[in-house]
Amino acid sequence: MSKTTKNPLVKPFVKWAGGKRQLMSEIIKYKPKTYKKFVEPFVGGGSVFMELQNNKTVINDFNSELINTYIAIRDNLDELIQELEKHKENDSKEYFYTLREWDRNGILEEKSNVERASRFIYLNKTCFNGLFRVNSQNQFNVPYGNYKNPNIVNKEVLIADSKFLNKSGIKIMNGDFEKAAKTARKGDFVYFDPPYAPLVEDSQSFVGYTLNGFDYEEQVRLRDLFIELDKKGCFVMLSNSSSKLIHELYSDYKENTIIIGATRNINSKASGRGKVDEVLIMNYNYKQS
Repeated sequence: MSKTTKNPLVKPFVKWAGGKRQLMSEIIKYKPKTYKKFVEPFVGGGSVFMELQNNKTVINDFNSELINTYIAIRDNLDELIQELEKHKENDSKEYFYTLREWDRNGILEEKSNVERASRFIYLNKTCFNGLFRVNSQNQFNVPYGNYKNPNIVNKEVLIADSKFLNKSGIKIMNGDFEKAAKTARKGDFVYFDPPYAPLVEDSQSFVGYTLNGFDYEEQVRLRDLFIELDKKGCFVMLSNSSSKLIHELYSDYKENTIIIGATRNINSKASGRGKVDEVLIMNYNYKQS
């Protein structure tokens, strides 16, 4: 594993549904003791790779606006901070809805990558409950949060994140999880944090369920990839709901499955908040890794 002096200011610049900050102690406890490259194909808010701060890291997400923001933080930090300062000065309910409208009226397509990134951070910091959610037309549809002092310009964190993302061994990808995972080689550590399977009784109940297009078939494709990486000699860890479906899909790894109680506060449905059981599934003996 590439050693690095960890910077405590390297941490997520946005709130993210399903973020792993509260489960971090468990993930750290069960991660392999030594590994080479770290690969995170569903990076989201980035709490795991930012906690590990491995000098050789590949991050990926299917969300192009999110990945554009990571790249803007890496490549155009000063300009991004200037744009965020403007949003801070103008923050109001009316201003929020004007910017939210950009992905409905075509304005977003005319904006620079930095302007898009600053909008992404601003909406996340000021929307209700910090929830990133889009409708079927891929339009951001979370209402204004009416917060008194939202932390729109978190300079210390942005500067630290930019410095880390600029390390030569850090690669940022935007696409399918499988393509990112296949950059892993023997001895690398791959951490999967996909959209969670719903807590239903069987796979048939799950067929019609989608979250960002992640349906039953995608969960099966991910499981098959997990097995492929296992055969390749990678260390693989996966987070998911402690549902019957997930336990069935990963039954071959039940000896290295840990059930963890987690609290979910960011969810569009009240039923999705509160204490829920999650699993960490590994392909290695975490007691000996």
